[in-house]
Amino acid sequence: MKKKEKHKYIFIAVLATISFLIVQNFALFFEFIALALSALTPMLIGCIIAYIFNIIMTFFEKHYFPKKNTKFINATRRPFCLIFSFAIVFATIALVMMIVIPEIVTAVKLFYDEIPRIYQRGKNYADKKLSEYPAISKKINSIDIDKTDVTSKLTDSAFGLFGSVLSIIVSVTSAIINTIIGIIFAIYLLLRKDKLHADAVRIQKAYLSERVIRKMNFFLATAHETFTNFFIGQFIEAILIGTLTFIGSSILHLPYPAMIGTIIGVTALVPIVGALIGAILSAFIICTVSVTKALIFLVFLIILQQIDDNIIYPKVMGTSVGLPGIWVLAAVTVGGSLFGIMGMLLGVPLAATFYKIGFYKLEKKEALIAASKAEGGASGSETPSSPDEPSALEKTT
Repeated sequence: MKKKEKHKYIFIAVLATISFLIVQNFALFFEFIALALSALTPMLIGCIIAYIFNIIMTFFEKHYFPKKNTKFINATRRPFCLIFSFAIVFATIALVMMIVIPEIVTAVKLFYDEIPRIYQRGKNYADKKLSEYPAISKKINSIDIDKTDVTSKLTDSAFGLFGSVLSIIVSVTSAIINTIIGIIFAIYLLLRKDKLHADAVRIQKAYLSERVIRKMNFFLATAHETFTNFFIGQFIEAILIGTLTFIGSSILHLPYPAMIGTIIGVTALVPIVGALIGAILSAFIICTVSVTKALIFLVFLIILQQIDDNIIYPKVMGTSVGLPGIWVLAAVTVGGSLFGIMGMLLGVPLAATFYKIGFYKLEKKEALIAASKAEGGASGSETPSSPDEPSALEKTT
């Protein structure tokens, strides 16, 4: 038996053994996966942050004295652009919070001030109706309330509420710690991305064949192009829809136009469901001032969403993502169910990547079949890998 075939059979045997063990211990396997993901959460967050910031940082690096190649410029280009990228993002977040939080506090205060009036109106209405039906009033007054039972239930509810609040505090604290560690890890990745790229190329050449490297790089290049275009397009589209909402709200004299435009713009970053969340939240806040104006806002936003879906979004995104609407909905639903908001954001470009590669392979297959038929040869031969597939490792850096 040849050495290559022997290694192949050993690999198949090991793979079959691992598969058998996983099937036999399915619950334990998923517990292990969940534990591993929990431990790696800060690193995964760091990778996502690094990828998104790399898009911003690369733009700044291209415009940081591009025609100068001095030692000082080369030494300061990466750190300066990294600091500037983080400063831009954190300044944007701070600006959004400065616009939204004071307006939300004002709206909540108005709603809180309105509660006594609503309660008094409800009480007067109930007293009036009860006076019209004395039998019902007598029945209500005859109800015997067990104070001990009520106290016990209130105590249990209080302990349950305390446990829920404590759980929320622990979750929020854990999320903040993971995010801080992720940011530190992202900074390390961004500062050393050239070295990491070189190491990745060395590992590829040492352990993978040329065919595997070509296919892997083609997939990564397609994914990188799709993700980059998606994030840039979503960001531009969010700014446009938020600005238009602010302008329209100001023209219609709706309350809190700056806050409403900001909320709609931020939630527009999440495909499909973001618009619904932003509309509900904004309408609720406007409703604290006027129900009529809240209805006017909803009508205006529906019209604006139609303009956005049919004119703005196709122009901004173009064919860069190229994913049909039904698959966008499926990607958002599945991604949101598995990974929450982050899954919604990453689901669409990931699905678009597989969609693009699938159609690329399909078109190559159809072209080969057509060429084979034209030559009178056999059809349905296996599609070879394209020799000119782009390298993702070059594109991502």
